[in-house]
Amino acid sequence: MQNKPAISSSILGKWQRVVDLMSSVTKVPASLIMKTSAPVHAVLVANQGDKNPYEIGQSFILNDNLYCQGVLETGDELVVTDARKQARWCNNDDLEFGMTFYVGYPLYWPDGSVFGTICVLDRQENDHALECRDLIGEFKGVVETDLALLVEIERRKTVEQELKTTLDQLETRVEKRTRQLSEANTALRVLLERVETARAEQDADLLRQIDSLILPQISRLKSQIADDPAAGAYLAVLESNLKTITSPLAHQMVSALEPLTPTESEIAQMIVQGRTTKDIARIMSRGTSTIDFHRNNIRKKLGLGRQPVNLRNYLSSRLQ
Repeated sequence: MQNKPAISSSILGKWQRVVDLMSSVTKVPASLIMKTSAPVHAVLVANQGDKNPYEIGQSFILNDNLYCQGVLETGDELVVTDARKQARWCNNDDLEFGMTFYVGYPLYWPDGSVFGTICVLDRQENDHALECRDLIGEFKGVVETDLALLVEIERRKTVEQELKTTLDQLETRVEKRTRQLSEANTALRVLLERVETARAEQDADLLRQIDSLILPQISRLKSQIADDPAAGAYLAVLESNLKTITSPLAHQMVSALEPLTPTESEIAQMIVQGRTTKDIARIMSRGTSTIDFHRNNIRKKLGLGRQPVNLRNYLSSRLQ
């Protein structure tokens, strides 16, 4: 049998009024609500009055001669008008108090397990109490309704507690996950910082190598081909590109030149250096009309078309 909720003081107070009213209406000296915890059967609530010999907490051991045992055996109403005239009841425990008359009903928890009994007792036959048996049955219904209410309240408390426990567990998991994510973000940030530092160091090292190993050679070549403008122009483009190769703008430059053909890319880089169409035509040994054709293609591919945008300024903003 599952643990049952305790009977609250407010319910006990209500039941006290029930047994007092039941005693008054049925005109009996004793009106009781008994609580069963086999084999003990104890008085839980007793009507107030000098003629009631039973006290709250008074207990009996269930046996075949106890009125309430007969109620619990049949699970139904038990009426004993005069115990002295019935073999089973002529030696029952309640005769100690002179209680020869008894009307009782079983009380059950909502799950069908026994709670106890509700009963009235008298020292003589009581026709009025017999006429009020249906009313006693109604009082039984009141008590069992309260038992159902107590179970429901307990169930809701249990559900609330389980929900609170679940929410607490979820909060703990969220806090743990948040902490893990924070730690992961911190680790990632540190890793990215190290990557950026390493990259900056590599770029700086590459620039040092370009400055010490390549650019001096380009300077020598410039002096050797001073009389060759075309070669000088290409060397200038090469030198400029080498200086920006490790710059973040290098990726931007590659992206900007990507849609262009190799020839258009050469022309674009010379335009950025301030070369005029004639200069470019002379360096590339092409006619100015050819260079103009390529310039128009460059504008189209860069989405400029006939917009009043200076091509050099636009390219400079993208390539430098």
